[in-house]
Amino acid sequence: MRVIVVGAGVLGTMHAWQAVERGHEVVHIERETEARGASVRNFGLVWVSGRAGGEELATALRARELWETIGERVPGLHFRPNGSLTVVRTDAELAVAEQAVKLPDAAARGYRLLDADEVRAANPALRGDLLGGLWCERDAAVEPRLAQPALRAALEATGRYTFVPGREVRELVGDRAVRDDHGQLHEGDLVILCTGAWLGGLVRELAPELPVRRVRLQMMQTDPLDEPLTTSVADGDSFRYYPAFAGPALEALKAAQPQPPVAAAHKMQLLMVQRQHGGLTIGDTHEYDQPFGFDVDEEPYEHLTAVAEQLLGRPLPRIRRRWAGVYAQCTDTTRVVHRERLGDSAWLVTGPGGRGMTCSPAIAETTANLANL
Repeated sequence: MRVIVVGAGVLGTMHAWQAVERGHEVVHIERETEARGASVRNFGLVWVSGRAGGEELATALRARELWETIGERVPGLHFRPNGSLTVVRTDAELAVAEQAVKLPDAAARGYRLLDADEVRAANPALRGDLLGGLWCERDAAVEPRLAQPALRAALEATGRYTFVPGREVRELVGDRAVRDDHGQLHEGDLVILCTGAWLGGLVRELAPELPVRRVRLQMMQTDPLDEPLTTSVADGDSFRYYPAFAGPALEALKAAQPQPPVAAAHKMQLLMVQRQHGGLTIGDTHEYDQPFGFDVDEEPYEHLTAVAEQLLGRPLPRIRRRWAGVYAQCTDTTRVVHRERLGDSAWLVTGPGGRGMTCSPAIAETTANLANL
């Protein structure tokens, strides 16, 4: 078969990977010269720990397996099974962690509750005041700014993959071809649209009632830290934003420990991961009301810096860059992704939300199975 994939973010690239792996030819069209959206403006986390039980966790665990397998074949992803520590600093946060390790699926997630000494043994860079941490052995990381080029290079080496950058798809012709803004027709046996947060234009024409919204975030990256951060790190506020931690202990936390005003206003948590060059990627915020502002606000960065320094017990290296990103999320946030059949041989796949980097290999595998690739 000849498969036309539109969108070269991580979700589109993983759909191309699935098609090539199954012996098919792929034409991969991207409106930019390189992916520039949420797929490169994220942490690169393969984040199993906070996923909702059931389909979402199963998707994340399958994706984690696929990431590791692909990482063995594509060293440029810099896949590393580094695990994560959600650091707890209060009794209320500790109670949420204790609740988590009692979940029926805690073992599948690789949960273990560590005391303060065990946290520092696992990640010596965490020298701040803490009570302990929730360890998730199944969490991992890749390099988000390197992943798509590395995957494309591996795909091109098969001889069955063609990347067509700088072309915006304007029309779905039947359900087996697309026409781009240069007037070129790209014909195949199957069309898969993975257009990310681009929800206007052709996407609005094809799916006018699309149950997907856009979410904006702010993040930053430091100069290299002069020591390894051996795990990914989250703070206790992350309990508030991941469905795995829902329950009485979380409700008690919310009642006893309100977020600082800036964190509450910007719907914040701290996530922190070290890049291959040693710098730390730190975030993030969540903004849902459109139109989004074009500015990045300074107060969230000041809050993130303060929390990160409290956990590390030392000043952060110089902030090298700050950025904002926008991703697509199903309005029903319990759904892993929106997958819509547009015809016998055309699909639209979008809206994984903050799960995109984590779950994209398994999402693509499911699409390939449904499309009988």
